[in-house]
Formats: sequence, structure tokens, C-alpha cells
Amino acid sequence: MCSLSSPADDTEMQWCRTSLFQSAGREDEERCDFLFKIILIGDSNVGKTCVIQSFRSAEVTELQHNTIGVDFTVRSIDVDGRRVKMQVWDTAGQERFRTITQSYYRSAHGAMIAYDLSRRDTFDSLPHWIQALEQYGAASLVLVLIGNKCDLEAQRQVLFEDACTLAERSGALAALETSAKHHHNIEEAFQLMARELLVRHGGIHYQDNQSDSPTVYLHSDSHPIEGEQLEKRSCDC
Repeated sequence: MCSLSSPADDTEMQWCRTSLFQSAGREDEERCDFLFKIILIGDSNVGKTCVIQSFRSAEVTELQHNTIGVDFTVRSIDVDGRRVKMQVWDTAGQERFRTITQSYYRSAHGAMIAYDLSRRDTFDSLPHWIQALEQYGAASLVLVLIGNKCDLEAQRQVLFEDACTLAERSGALAALETSAKHHHNIEEAFQLMARELLVRHGGIHYQDNQSDSPTVYLHSDSHPIEGEQLEKRSCDC
């Protein structure tokens, strides 16, 4: 993780031409076409830091400490021939840090709200997080709901259908179930977010007939992942 940085301008689309950040990764030396700021929010201990670790390196440290304030990491990905730098902000879920983290909402292009599907209370608090985004975030903010820890199927307390219903009601782009531990649906979540942001900011132009357009959207049915009995679920809203 990198240290704190001040929020970027909250209205201007950011084009990346040279290295903007100093962090432990080769992405910082790469040129890119677009830079998008993504915030990851949600209650404490839902696995937000693990999701970011899984996205960055596909590896997760078993022992995690609660995030203090805000941290960020950077990774570049390729989307339809565009080099996209994703600046992902990991926010603290504790109440005492809300004032600090809310100051980062306005400059975000996208937001992922994470909950722990084995803890119903973390899902029930999602409307609070959505309301905060509506109050402090940009009107054009792209929202994705993430039900993390889907590897704990036996302890499930949140139905996937409930997440889809909330996503549709809140105008979210999608709802996905992820496992940071098994790197399940992590890449797909960020690819989905990046593609939608490129479309909205003119990085991808599709014709009215998009049947031949590439997509990372998933289906709501189940698919085994590399032989493991994990369900690959996504609700495109």
C-alpha cells in the first residue's frame, strides 16, 4: 500500500501521460491512456484490503490489520487496446474515520461497496454507504456491489438475489460475489468497472448494435473455477 495523498480534482477527467506516483510496482513507470480513481468502501473486516491485494498481485496476506484512514494502490490493466491505470483507494470502515474517508468520495470515478456475505449486518448497512456516496460523490459515479468471502458458502447469511435487488434499486452497474482468498471474480470486477468508465469517458466507442462488442459481464448461473466448487456470480444491473 502507498501512503496518503490529497484528493484529485473532483470534476476533471484525468489523463495519464507520465509516472504520477511512487510505489512498489513497475506500473508506476508505465505510460497509460487513462487514470481512474476507484474507492473501496464498506464496514470493517469485510475484506476490502484483501480484495485490493488480490487485485494487485493475486496474493492475500492471511493476517490483516484494520486500515487507518485511507491507503491506495495502483495497477495498470489493458482494456480493448487502452492502457488504464487504476488508482484504488482502500478506506477504513470504522465510524471514527468517516469524516476523513468521505473527503475522497468527490474525486472518485467509481466506487465498490463491499460486504461480507457471511455477516448479514454488513449487507444491511449498504444503504448507509450508498447514501453517503449520493451525498458526497459525483453524480456520474459508477457503483458496483461486492459480496466478498463467497468461499464461506456454509456460513452464508446473504442471498445473492438480495444483492441483485439492492443493486437494481440503487442504480449500480453490477453486483458480484467475490473471494479475495481464492482470487475469485476480483479481476472481473475491476475489468467491468474499467470498461464502463472507458465507455463513459470516451475511451471506447460502440455502435448501436453492440452484439460484437467484447464484454466482461458475467452470468447469474454457476460455473466452476479451475476445478474448485465456487460459484461465479454476477448480476448486471
